[in-house]
Amino acid sequence: MGIDLFGVADVTSIRDGFLLEPRLRDQFNLAVSLGKRLISSVLDDLQDSPTALYMHHYRQVNFLLDRAALLTAGFIQDRGYRALPIAASQIIDWNNQKAHVSHKGVGEQAGLGWWGRNNLLVNPEFGSRFRLVTVLTDMPLAPGAPLAMDCGECQRCVSSCPALAIKDTREAFDHRACFEKLKEFRRRGLVAQYICGLCVKACPGGSRPGPSHRTWPLQSAAPDHLLHAASIGRAARGKSRRCGGM
Repeated sequence: MGIDLFGVADVTSIRDGFLLEPRLRDQFNLAVSLGKRLISSVLDDLQDSPTALYMHHYRQVNFLLDRAALLTAGFIQDRGYRALPIAASQIIDWNNQKAHVSHKGVGEQAGLGWWGRNNLLVNPEFGSRFRLVTVLTDMPLAPGAPLAMDCGECQRCVSSCPALAIKDTREAFDHRACFEKLKEFRRRGLVAQYICGLCVKACPGGSRPGPSHRTWPLQSAAPDHLLHAASIGRAARGKSRRCGGM
């Protein structure tokens, strides 16, 4: 059991969009982004609608991510810094399909992938077959940077979408059509929550290895990547202060 993706993001350029009280939101200029790859065989169960097997997997992955975020936040707090774990799947504005924080936006800033035309984050190795969670923090960490990559000519997700919500560009994505289809799936009793998964299945990745794949064991009391990012962050901050005094 472990986390498959790790990154640190500078969120100062996107935090105004967080649905958090400003007094809380503005305490954090960085975020840790953690990702878990989905099991391919579960996705193979999807044909033209979500299944009970996929719903259970979706929930278990979210549980694992929430647990990882809790452990990461505790690790940071124990070292004297502030941390705020954001739930992996907690929509608070269904009309606009928004959570407290966009995990995709944080993941993009951390360099874990690019925002695809399917309105999901696309990782060079995993495609969109992963889920994310976020921990906001003021711990001095070394942030990553967005990837200079995109979906290119690939449009597999477009033809897979039962709602016809996916267009040529991410900006043209039809959020309303997507949500109406999710509600239809739930009304039909296929699943007990608003999920689909077909565009996730259609984006397997794997064609281009990228620099963003990181792993660390969930059982670890001191995640190596977090410690490494902290050491770089402290060194960079120290260098900045020295240069400023010259």
